[in-house]
Amino acid sequence: MKKKETVNIVTLGCSKNTVDSERLMRQINDNNFNLIDDPNNADTVIINTCGFIEAAKEESVNTILNAIKQKKEGKIKKVIVAGCLSERYAEDLKKEIPEVDAFFGTEKYEDILNELGGKFRRELLGERTLSGLPHTAYLKISEGCDHPCSFCAIPLMRGLHKSKPIEELINEAEFLVKNNTKELILIAQDTTDYGKDIYGERCLHKLLTELSKIDGIIWIRLMYAYPSHFPKEVIKVISENSKICKYIDIPLQHISDSVLKSMRRGVTSNKTKKLVADLRANIPGVIIRTTFIVGYPNETENDFNLLCRYIEETKFDRIGVFTFSVEENTSSFILGNPISEKIKDQRKNKLMEIQKNISLEINQKLIGKNLDILIERQEGNFYIGRSYRDAPEIDGEILIPTDNKGVKFGSFYKAIIYDCNEYDLFGNIRT
Repeated sequence: MKKKETVNIVTLGCSKNTVDSERLMRQINDNNFNLIDDPNNADTVIINTCGFIEAAKEESVNTILNAIKQKKEGKIKKVIVAGCLSERYAEDLKKEIPEVDAFFGTEKYEDILNELGGKFRRELLGERTLSGLPHTAYLKISEGCDHPCSFCAIPLMRGLHKSKPIEELINEAEFLVKNNTKELILIAQDTTDYGKDIYGERCLHKLLTELSKIDGIIWIRLMYAYPSHFPKEVIKVISENSKICKYIDIPLQHISDSVLKSMRRGVTSNKTKKLVADLRANIPGVIIRTTFIVGYPNETENDFNLLCRYIEETKFDRIGVFTFSVEENTSSFILGNPISEKIKDQRKNKLMEIQKNISLEINQKLIGKNLDILIERQEGNFYIGRSYRDAPEIDGEILIPTDNKGVKFGSFYKAIIYDCNEYDLFGNIRT
């Protein structure tokens, strides 16, 4: 028999790219190809790139160049580049790296299958081959973005907002459950805009309610919620529905009115503070994760100090910090890049130091408390799990000593917390 062609997919960037790769992997698996994990042993390597910020673009280019090197050495027959970087810079990439066999933009599954010599199967839409642990899966509810944020190139790569119909998302979620998924993590460029383009109204709350009716789903987690128009109905459904984690990822980006205005975020400092207060008042125990950008061109020392004080006073459960990256064809490009990388890094480090102390303070209050946790894997002498407070890959974890017997991966347990550090908790399974 003829040996099957081997294909490897390298996924770079965010969880939305992960979903794209998993959809393509399902198509490849249904064709006459052998999907493998090691790019060094593949006939064809498909690189699903990220083009969001300079560091991500650099990583994508370096990955492509490394694959081309392997191709020249005879280790790889074909290199295909897809995703955001390819969508944004296809013509430039073709000129600079002509050794790449084919370039495709985002979600070009059918074109990629044709390039491989396979057949795209529409009956598989909504099905995926999960690349991570099966009990947790991302559910991308929409694509693209309508917001005019000055620093963001997402609309250039992903287009305007396009929601996926509720019935299609239910079918996809049911497929995931059949493959042992217990936690759904809702993602999009902006999850709060869900439904406005196809239903004439924002109806994320309706989607959350319908997903919660699926047997087998235990947790539903909400990410990428835009702050300027957070729906009151979503606050209500998170508060009342036991399957929806009391956890919200809501990127605020800054608290200075002058910076927010230049960023074109459509929100003020006062409105931001009111939203956070409303979430905490109406969703008891809510965990709020947010992200901030430092070093934006018009961010003064006073603006930064204002942000530091806000974080110290508000005590977010989780934060991430990015340094400003100049992106061509965005409206902030004309502002230049007047703040040095050294100062940007200093500001980022200061925020993370503030947050480290806040996180330790929050974790110390959890000692002696009971938490429902999902056990995911083992590392050394510990089982690693998460509670509703923790999104995978970006938040803290709960470490359970392996002398706790009978623990199974992908199962839920009650644990009592006995110790902590700045970001992680230590617990024992309650028997």
